[in-house]
Amino acid sequence: MVLRETGFAEDARLRVDQADFPAPGPGEVALRVRACAVCHTDLHIVEGELTATLPRVPGHQVVATVEALGAGVEGVSVGDRVGVGWLASTCGVCRFCASGRENLCERARFTGRDRDGGYAGAMLADARFVLPLPAAFDDVAAAPLLCAGIIGYRALKLCGVPRGGRLGLFGFGASAHIAAQVAGAMSCSTYVFTRSEAHRRLARELGAAWAGGAEDDPGVPLDAAVSFAPAGWIVPAALARLDRGATLAVNAVHAGDIPSFPYERLYWERAVRSVANYTREDAREFLALADEIGLRVEHETYALEDANDALVRLKRGDVRGAAVLVP
Repeated sequence: MVLRETGFAEDARLRVDQADFPAPGPGEVALRVRACAVCHTDLHIVEGELTATLPRVPGHQVVATVEALGAGVEGVSVGDRVGVGWLASTCGVCRFCASGRENLCERARFTGRDRDGGYAGAMLADARFVLPLPAAFDDVAAAPLLCAGIIGYRALKLCGVPRGGRLGLFGFGASAHIAAQVAGAMSCSTYVFTRSEAHRRLARELGAAWAGGAEDDPGVPLDAAVSFAPAGWIVPAALARLDRGATLAVNAVHAGDIPSFPYERLYWERAVRSVANYTREDAREFLALADEIGLRVEHETYALEDANDALVRLKRGDVRGAAVLVP
């Protein structure tokens, strides 16, 4: 499914195309795609809110089988089931990579944005950045772990929610429904803010202590919060619910402008920070944790050719959990 020109998702911007099975170059693996989850980042790319080189095959939550190895590949074998996430490659030598912050690498490349991704039957990937997957998750359930899961896990680390603390989640899509379960494993009480009644029901099913609208008062101050919504107005609304010394992590690759708000909402050492990409260490930690706690991954499946429909449902907030494409 190829994007040649950006525009509204409702206009079916992705078109079916055919190509030969790709041959891996040095350091690459050729992959047979088994499932690819749909992400809001894909929607931002399709609608032109996030720039990408075109034409491009989107998709960065890929479960695949290794079909061929390029020269010099080590640690991966033909037949392995692997995952491919948003982080396609980094330079490995800049000040960020050298200090364990490869998520900030200025020469990083991203799957489905800078190189073709998983909205396809086959793809290439840098062998250093493919991930082993827990056997307990089938292909469709494993796919959302590779961005929604990993980036949600990093967001929890950055917001600093303490074990047993009160955590606010603003928005309750693919990433938040996984993060809520990780927080539950930390004995946290989770307070979910979402406009969708269906998402509120899912939040309660997954053990949320409270679920309501973004401007509703849960009745208790929050020790930390994560915003998953690409809406800038959520920031001051979330700050109004934070306790003293609490942090709001904004987990969005693109968002609308943040409106002005009274300084008092930030005072008492409250903080706002963004979440940018992830490191391979984040990925390894999260995938091991997902296996350990037996995460429940809610998903809807779509044929690859129905990728446009999946994006529209995602845009409207109609997806329960994650949407996953199956070639």
